[in-house]
Amino acid sequence: MVRGRITRLAVSDVRFPTSLGGHGSDAMHPDPDYSAAYVVIETDASDGLKGYGLTFTLGKGTEVVVCAVNALSSHVVNKDLEEIVSNFRGFYRELTSDGQLRWIGPEKGAVHLATAAVLNAVWDLWAKQEGKVMYLELNEILQNGLIGKKEREEQMLKHGYPAYTTSCAWLGYPDHDLPLIANVSRFKVKVGADLQDDIRRCRLIREMIGPDKTLMLDANQRWEVKEAIEWVTKLAEFKPLWIEEPTSPDDILGHAAISKALVPLGIGVATGEQCHNRVIFKQLLQAKALSYLQIDSCRLGSVNENLSVLLMAKKFQIPVCPHAGGVGLCELVQHLIIFDYISVSGSLENRMCEYVDHLHEHFRYPVVIKKASYVPPQDAGYSTEMKEDSARKYQFPQGEIWQKLLSKS
Repeated sequence: MVRGRITRLAVSDVRFPTSLGGHGSDAMHPDPDYSAAYVVIETDASDGLKGYGLTFTLGKGTEVVVCAVNALSSHVVNKDLEEIVSNFRGFYRELTSDGQLRWIGPEKGAVHLATAAVLNAVWDLWAKQEGKVMYLELNEILQNGLIGKKEREEQMLKHGYPAYTTSCAWLGYPDHDLPLIANVSRFKVKVGADLQDDIRRCRLIREMIGPDKTLMLDANQRWEVKEAIEWVTKLAEFKPLWIEEPTSPDDILGHAAISKALVPLGIGVATGEQCHNRVIFKQLLQAKALSYLQIDSCRLGSVNENLSVLLMAKKFQIPVCPHAGGVGLCELVQHLIIFDYISVSGSLENRMCEYVDHLHEHFRYPVVIKKASYVPPQDAGYSTEMKEDSARKYQFPQGEIWQKLLSKS
């Protein structure tokens, strides 16, 4: 039973100094501090439940997203939760169609990241009030008649959803710090800054993991189209499954040209973590510009927009392999990809979900990985809630951790 009027929306700037260890570093983002605009929604319902949401950022700029969340709050506070969930499409449109705010979008950039944070909190609260884990809530919403749902749900509970790791080869890691996670058979390597160094690192990783395990490459938008084709061709000897984000995320035809050129090498193109909205995904799919589609739980407009992309991927028969390289992303996207398997795609062929082994200890319901697979979450909600102590200590700039760091700089 949905209940309560939203009485308060609070947002804070929470940053973790991951740049100090080179975690998350790549060819375009050498010093990221994994961060979040962290939203908490309260209602006047007697149950005292709160909704928690976030969107992922890299440090500087989080304050811009925080401002955008505050600007959107007038569309949220004083609304009945039942009014929102009974017309969730309309509420999404209200957030993304503000006559003034949409000018700094529309449905892209900081204002869309803010939209994701707000909506993630609303979904978390709704699932908690229903007493359901988010992926199960979504399974009930999508009554599409896809057969075998119960069997696939049982398979997830028994075996989990296959994961791959990026934590083995951040670009800022020295060779002696490259960790290999036990039982993992899929590894992603950051490339794009220096060709000879890429060749050396890919050779090293391939020798470490052996010839039979899966290797992927990620350039994080570093190259122009021709450069991407030439560069990846020189890395083809290491048998990568895909090259991720080879060029600008906005260059639909560029991705299509790269994808076509790499077909003879057996290398696919993966992208999505910086695709602004469902329209970009629609064009990528129509142009046959990608072989693997990477949704992001905090780049698109939360569950609402991700659902449309999952359905388009199903239509075009493109496997979904979500992006989860950031604080909280693993916690959120596990719900979406498990739901996709049970209720949308019905397939695990060529599918896996990214996993990075960073910052899960700061969440009340952290993701669980066993035998290189995501174990389906058990707690009601969207797994978005941070531990209060962590959110307080890492709040920027007034939190205890940042006060210590800033006093030394």
